[in-house]
Amino acid sequence: MNTPLNYVLAGAVLSGLCVTSVMADPVIKLRIQNHHAMESTYGTVIKEFVDNVALMSGGDIEIEMFYSSAVVKSAETFDAATTGILDCDMTNGSYQTGKDPAFQFVADTMGGYDTPLQYHTWVNEGGGKEAINELYATYGMTYIGAHVGGQESLSSIRPLRGIDDLDGFKFRSPPGMESEIFASLGAKPVVMDFTEIFTALETRIIDGADAASISVNRGLGIYDIAKYTTFPGFHSMSADHLACSTKVWEKMTEQQQKIMTIAQKNLAMDLMMRVLVDDGIALAELPAEGVEIHNWSADDRDTFRQASQAAWDKWASRTPQAKALVNSHIGFSKQVGLIK
Repeated sequence: MNTPLNYVLAGAVLSGLCVTSVMADPVIKLRIQNHHAMESTYGTVIKEFVDNVALMSGGDIEIEMFYSSAVVKSAETFDAATTGILDCDMTNGSYQTGKDPAFQFVADTMGGYDTPLQYHTWVNEGGGKEAINELYATYGMTYIGAHVGGQESLSSIRPLRGIDDLDGFKFRSPPGMESEIFASLGAKPVVMDFTEIFTALETRIIDGADAASISVNRGLGIYDIAKYTTFPGFHSMSADHLACSTKVWEKMTEQQQKIMTIAQKNLAMDLMMRVLVDDGIALAELPAEGVEIHNWSADDRDTFRQASQAAWDKWASRTPQAKALVNSHIGFSKQVGLIK
């Protein structure tokens, strides 16, 4: 039977509209800032994250990544994402402790976990992500995930053999609970931007720095100046985050959100593995470069841990949000046997 031409044409138009609507998902363009150098271990896996998102999304998510806090200072990245200067923040939650002490327990519990895997398990399986998003939602941000390489190593221009050597130790510290803990042990923490560490060491404004893992410190060139370091790390395992403006996040399709989430988890796993290898190489090669490595005694580590636990209780009492996050960490830690 012959079909009237007008029906054929109408069908073709409708079919075309359907195809167009399926293919017309908007391309999401994201401006994201991190505080690492592109050539560093962190910078390398972040670049791979960008490439993975582009590949998995078929080009529907375009990321313009800014390294070394190129747009705004590291501590200003979170606000820049909320105000539209950027779309997402890939720095560190501890920069926001001035807003609420709860942000400290997003980034670093200071003595709470021994390995990155324990922390990531809290985030992804222990209710951590949900607890963090209750905090972030009040600032118009959505927490996507975290990445952390491992325990950090202090670097110094003078020996750091144990607790006694902290007396008068003037070092770069991130803002928040860490500064209070070290100050209680006799050190003199100086809060400064991550990008200012190298110059501050060169000019002897500081004696040392809490920057990152031993391999990342080496990559930054810190051990060209600071010839003493601690390893294995004992004081900090600070996790960077990926957090996006909620307005931006909610404009993305469910598929695009899933791609971002999976790519972030892949970043986290790659970083853990790479830092494990890189730290081993650095540990073996640094002595030949004139770097003295100090492994603190069990007693000195216990002294630091006790100071950290006292700070936990103090910070948890400051706001309901901080208490909620501390309780989340404690509940999970008891569940998996980290706390008796």
